Amino acid sequence: MIEELARHVYRVSPGTLYPMLHAMERKGYLESRIERTGRSQRRLYNATPYGLEGLAAAQDKIGELFREVVSGRSNG
Repeated sequence: MIEELARHVYRVSPGTLYPMLHAMERKGYLESRIERTGRSQRRLYNATPYGLEGLAAAQDKIGELFREVVSGRSNG
């Protein structure tokens, strides 16, 4: 995930990313499972239905903000 974010010019350290993922899991936005490969293991995350609803709401808000910035108007 850190590599993918870096490809999009976001530099996030593990010390920032993992606490955010754990918090999102505690709040019910994500669920995780551990996958073992030989001696190593990694935690895989998936969005829950609640998380997908939250994502859709955030996308709507970001779209609204973008439209306001581009048009130069505010609804307030």
